Amino acid sequence: MIVDPELAERYTDAGWWQDRSIGDLVREHADRRPDLPAYIEPARTVSWGEYDRRADAVATALVGAGVPPGARVALLLPDGADFHVAALGAERAGAVAVGIGARAGDAEIAHLARHTGAAAIVTTAEHRGRDMSALPVALAGLGAQIPLHLVLADDGEAAVNGPGGPPPAPAPSGAERGIGPNDLWMINSTSGTTGLPKCVTQHQNRWICFARLAARAGRLDGRDVLLGAVPAPFGFGLWSAHVTPAVLGVPAVVLPRFETTTMIEMIERERPTVLCAVSTQFRMLMRSARAGGADLASVRVVFTGGEAIPYEDAAEFEERTGAVVLNFFGSNESGAFSCTTADDPREARLTTGGRVLPEMDVRLFDEAGADVTATGGPGQPGGKGPLLSPGYYADDAANAELFTEDGYLLMGDLVTIGEDGYVRVAGRKSDIIIRGGKNISVQQVEQAVASHPAVELCAVVPVPDDLYGERVCAVVSTLPGRELTLDALTAHLLDAAGLSRELLPEHLVVLPELPRSSGDKIAKGEVRRIAVERVTRA
Repeated sequence: MIVDPELAERYTDAGWWQDRSIGDLVREHADRRPDLPAYIEPARTVSWGEYDRRADAVATALVGAGVPPGARVALLLPDGADFHVAALGAERAGAVAVGIGARAGDAEIAHLARHTGAAAIVTTAEHRGRDMSALPVALAGLGAQIPLHLVLADDGEAAVNGPGGPPPAPAPSGAERGIGPNDLWMINSTSGTTGLPKCVTQHQNRWICFARLAARAGRLDGRDVLLGAVPAPFGFGLWSAHVTPAVLGVPAVVLPRFETTTMIEMIERERPTVLCAVSTQFRMLMRSARAGGADLASVRVVFTGGEAIPYEDAAEFEERTGAVVLNFFGSNESGAFSCTTADDPREARLTTGGRVLPEMDVRLFDEAGADVTATGGPGQPGGKGPLLSPGYYADDAANAELFTEDGYLLMGDLVTIGEDGYVRVAGRKSDIIIRGGKNISVQQVEQAVASHPAVELCAVVPVPDDLYGERVCAVVSTLPGRELTLDALTAHLLDAAGLSRELLPEHLVVLPELPRSSGDKIAKGEVRRIAVERVTRA
């Protein structure tokens, strides 16, 4: 158990946590509805019975290969059913899964494997066009020695990479090997937007509680069908595609590899009622030419986040479909401090982080660490409650920054809590550009730049300047057939967006595609490197 037993007992008594694991829930669904779909991909469907059997096959292979209870097992898999099968298999084998984003490069994979001490890695035979048989050798060259490579086949079997293989072993029962809902269950990472990612410790009960919260916010029940477009190993992907389907007993449409056109086709084909997508994916959906004539009316709830909600796109989607667009103010580490609900008015849903959750003790702190909650901020939010992560794995320095001395987990944003009870993001501590002593909110400028009709995706980053210290640079990709100049962007920002002159980008870099992290968010570190290089060269 990685949480304080007294705290676990209190949260369980309050009804926030439970005694059953995800593996227990899946087993129940497999017994009651074995032939009904659990995961639906563009090219195949995996029933609850298959899900259960395939997870047992993974557990059997891990145990048979000598993986001991508590060992770390890295999962490098597409964002489809295979990830969920492998995660459940690791749980039933008593192993701790290490979730690695499907887009991760070898340096990131090796870092995560080294830091967690991974004893095994699970992949498919081919991953994103690459033959994975040579992966262990490549990782060894980067200092990550992984003794066991397990390969998942299309038929659900799991085999050891290499000649021969371990003798078969019986599938372990939950009582003998399985991980409980308060045990260390998974180690995943921050999205890796800057540098190498930190490793976040996870237990199931925090996400089971989150899934129930999402069901309450969006009025979800056993009749819903989810479409999870979010990368599977990260917080948003875990609760939306791994945990919530098990909690509610509903199918999830998943995309092994995200493409806007595929997502639209799956909405039309499978008629999901709940769409889960990060803001970048949601913007891409709404700005796709294919979406213009698509039937998206089955969707009644959209959960989005990771970045600010694109207001115009979200409002247009709501008008067109009658759906509600909801979001949580939170992170992989914090879970959620607040959320919007289907009962909130549109302006609140699309411009705020919702009201503070009663389950969470949320406070605001100023730069000196003083509690400024009573004033409404702005301040750095910190919280305690059943949705929190225990912190970073084997990283005392990072945990010292993550938590206050009295145990409040801090987020990197600056927010206010208004008299109406809604949380509003004023900026992010690390997302401030200081130009000539003026603090410029990156989020504010990004929202304005994104409103230009030629812009597909954008990021705003600082570039160094000898006179002002930093200047503002907008890095954008444009919609097909559209062009953008700095003069045209400036005119739009002054006129249509009403941006103050002191906030205007002074540099513009146009790219065919913005680099994205393994969590499918815009990779700000790489964007800034490109911007600095282009501006310096110019």
